[in-house]
Order: sequence, then C-alpha cells, then structure tokens
Amino acid sequence: MDCIFCRIIAGEIPSDIIYQDGDFFAFRDVNPQAPVHILLVPKKHIKSIADVKPEEVELLGRMLAVAPKVAEKAGVAESGYRLAFNYGADANLVVPHLHLHIVGGRKLDDMMG
Repeated sequence: MDCIFCRIIAGEIPSDIIYQDGDFFAFRDVNPQAPVHILLVPKKHIKSIADVKPEEVELLGRMLAVAPKVAEKAGVAESGYRLAFNYGADANLVVPHLHLHIVGGRKLDDMMG
C-alpha cells in the first residue's frame, strides 16, 4: 500500500489513536497546527473530497456526525474546534486520502477573513 493513511489504519505505522469504529479512524496529526489536531479518516480509501462518489455521500455525512464525538474525546467539545477538509496544492493537501482536520485547544485565527 502506498497510502500512508491506509498503512496507519492497517496498523503498519503507529499512531496516537483517538477513535475508531467500523468506518472511521481518528488519530493525532504528527505535525499539529494547534494543541489538538486530529485527523478523521474513512477506512475506505477515497482520494479527496473532490472524489466522493454519489454512493459515498452517506459515508461523508456519517463522518461529519462522528467529528463531534472525536472532539469530545479530545477534550475540545466545550471550548470549540474547527473542522476542515483541504483540497489541492494551495490548501496544502499532502496525503491523498480523504481526511477531516479537527483542530482546537486554543483560540484559532480567523482564516476566513
């Protein structure tokens, strides 16, 4: 397997696991941008948000429903957190496996302004 996230999910590469179920795997980012920076990935390899097929939309919805559970396990549900999908070089997408960033643990800069 060439995908590093698939290898992490398979247990070939160690990670700091926060959550997992039959469809998703969440682990701490090795290059955190905040005190809490978790990557929530589907166990099914989907290259990016732009590659989600109509039959995978339900999986994506469930991914968004799992994110608050992960934020709670990470201790940022009360104080707040940011959810972000990156796509393409300008967004610094590094690993071509769909993943949702869950970021918190401090006051976050306004990246939308």
